[in-house]
Amino acid sequence: MEINILLSQLMVLLENFTHNIESYFLGLDFLKVVNVLLYNPREPLLFSSGAFLFIFLILMIGYYCLRNKVNGRILFITLFSYYFFYKSSSFYFLLLLIVTISDFYIAQRVAKGKHPKLWLAFTLLIDLGLLAYFKYTNFFAGMVTQMIGGNFQPWDIFLPVGISFYTFKTISYVVDVYRKKTEPMESLLDYAFYVSFFPTLLAGPITRATDFGPQIRKPLHISPEMFAQGVFFIIIGLFKKAVISDYISQNFVDRIFDNPTLFSGGEVLLGLYGYCIQIYCDFSGYSDMAIGIALLLGYKIPMNFNAPLTADSMTDFWRRWHISLSTWIRDYVYISLGGNKKGTMRMYLNQMIAMTACGLWHGASFNFIVWGVLHGALVCIHKFWSQTIMKHDRRYHPSGIRRFISVFITFHILCFSWLFFRCKDFDAVWVMVKQLFTKFNPTILPDVFMGYKYVFLLMIFALLTHWIPDSWQNRCIRFFERGGVLLSAIAITVVIFIIMQVKSSDIQPFIYFQF
Repeated sequence: MEINILLSQLMVLLENFTHNIESYFLGLDFLKVVNVLLYNPREPLLFSSGAFLFIFLILMIGYYCLRNKVNGRILFITLFSYYFFYKSSSFYFLLLLIVTISDFYIAQRVAKGKHPKLWLAFTLLIDLGLLAYFKYTNFFAGMVTQMIGGNFQPWDIFLPVGISFYTFKTISYVVDVYRKKTEPMESLLDYAFYVSFFPTLLAGPITRATDFGPQIRKPLHISPEMFAQGVFFIIIGLFKKAVISDYISQNFVDRIFDNPTLFSGGEVLLGLYGYCIQIYCDFSGYSDMAIGIALLLGYKIPMNFNAPLTADSMTDFWRRWHISLSTWIRDYVYISLGGNKKGTMRMYLNQMIAMTACGLWHGASFNFIVWGVLHGALVCIHKFWSQTIMKHDRRYHPSGIRRFISVFITFHILCFSWLFFRCKDFDAVWVMVKQLFTKFNPTILPDVFMGYKYVFLLMIFALLTHWIPDSWQNRCIRFFERGGVLLSAIAITVVIFIIMQVKSSDIQPFIYFQF
């Protein structure tokens, strides 16, 4: 598809969307419009918001106008990415600038081969130091204070959105340069573009310079297939987040977790199922939209989820869930510790350390540490059973009734582990567990199903779509490809209409923004 044709079609798309989002700015005077553009913690610039859709369409027009000016195009998106970060974290976007500049020049020093380990340690000190201060200061300070019998009052430290994601992105770049898997980028602008690329900035996927770097200066070319894929993933992501996740959260899951003692064990169990589906639809919805937006800009980023609720073991789950993080932990923590090359016991220890680090990455709380340890233990148990006892190949998967049983057991173990993820402390976990096992009353479940029928219909729909073959997705994409921009505009308009029918008055942030 020629760029100038795309540009004209985007103008048509903009006109088709105007009536859906004009209410966002309708009747606003100049000062109110300025206030919309400035940082407001209550109104972040979310992919699922009408403001973002409006701004993104304008961004696309400007982006395609610069299609033949590589530096201008890269600078344009980089500046917007910094603005996008400013809208979520105010002037803490300067942290992103500091990390970008320091790692760019440190990577060059590492590549020159003079004291590379020292320079690598320096970049880890900067990146992990900033992450530790903003994310873990209160946690560790409170832990030390408790050990010495003091009374700790948490300090007022703002946690910039996305700091865990872009920190891991920059660390992987310097480590890959150190391991000679990639050459350092010659242009600071290119590196700033890679680190700040707004679709992946706040909640991933965690892209690697080895994959993304070669795409930065390629001529802008968006094929009809890329355009169709982009629209398809944006629609799917919007539906997952703004329809399924937000609806079941506000109308059922939050009520259960906020006041578990008011509900029976059966309702608590359904609440666990609901949260499992909520967090999947919320996070994978963001990843889908990020992938779709990147495709419309001419860049390909890897898939981050692969039907994780169909996993037949916890090992399989981590091959399907948040793939960019699990592979990052594997490559830069597990393998750095020696992986499986130093004996079986050391392999299990390395696995436990890696998964504990994964839990701590998600949050500064003992709940997340226990969640990581639990997942690490489950992965180790599965490896021991499958590879040592049963002598299965590492990529073995059961079939038939065995697969059904394995998926059933894995799903329920996963749902239980989300307790530590969702509850604020261990007392809340205990209350949920106590309600689940001591207040179970199946006779009221029919009334619960009728009272929350739309919630459960969405939950069932989300589970069933996990089993849809990939060929169906490919057919949908080809259908969008044949339908062109007009069909894409109609489809997005329908999704926006559905969102307007089910959304609450408050903007619902993505769950993984807190990490």
